Amino acid sequence: MICTIQRKTAKYQIDLSKPIDISIPLRASKENVNAWYLEAPKIEPVRFDNWIGSVKEGGDVNFNNIHFNPHSHGTHTECVGHITEKVHSVNKSLKQFFFYAEVITVVPERKGEDMIISKKQIQNCIGNKKREAIVIRTLPNFKDKKEKQYSNTNPPYLEEAAAIYLREKGIDHLLIDLPSVDKEKDGGSLLAHNAFWNTSGDIRMNATITEFIYVPNKVKDGAYFLNLQIAPFENDASPSKPILYMVVK
Repeated sequence: MICTIQRKTAKYQIDLSKPIDISIPLRASKENVNAWYLEAPKIEPVRFDNWIGSVKEGGDVNFNNIHFNPHSHGTHTECVGHITEKVHSVNKSLKQFFFYAEVITVVPERKGEDMIISKKQIQNCIGNKKREAIVIRTLPNFKDKKEKQYSNTNPPYLEEAAAIYLREKGIDHLLIDLPSVDKEKDGGSLLAHNAFWNTSGDIRMNATITEFIYVPNKVKDGAYFLNLQIAPFENDASPSKPILYMVVK
């Protein structure tokens, strides 16, 4: 199914029958991707009196409670409420869902004991392109990213200058295959988060950051349309399911 999307003075066509899912599913397993020192998520049937919400165990329906943290346990999209005293809702901040996006691939650079994604790397990948969203895939890109345990591993992160560059370039939606755009232990400075949302100036309420994505190696760098859908949680962050569509014309 071919769909035409109008963006300002340009029209693009995408094939809705060929979605590319770049989300990581949430599983009740110790192999579920994890960060920020939490236990694995839990999905368990409701139990009360003599009733159980499991058909396998004799119940009439499957009726599960789910215990998880969106920041720790899978693909999630967050708004500026993640770092502000007032907890803004991502469900109210994200009001549009289709964006012209660029997929880029970078190899994080060594900086002292850290690995970073630099402004120069982002500049080299984007150049003069005008985009609404950026999807960052880091190398190496093994499938174990879908189940990696990131706590106390000091994963790569985005340097502050790179976040400022993306903001100044007008990119409103930043997606990355890491647990955070910031360093795991930075004393609470959250430099990239603050820079991207411009918390020291005119706060970008409509901008979002999506972390813990996984872009398969077969997906080539370049232009795509991004469908960014979230669960309607009134919270600073929500589980999300970003889908890419190739531009066919």
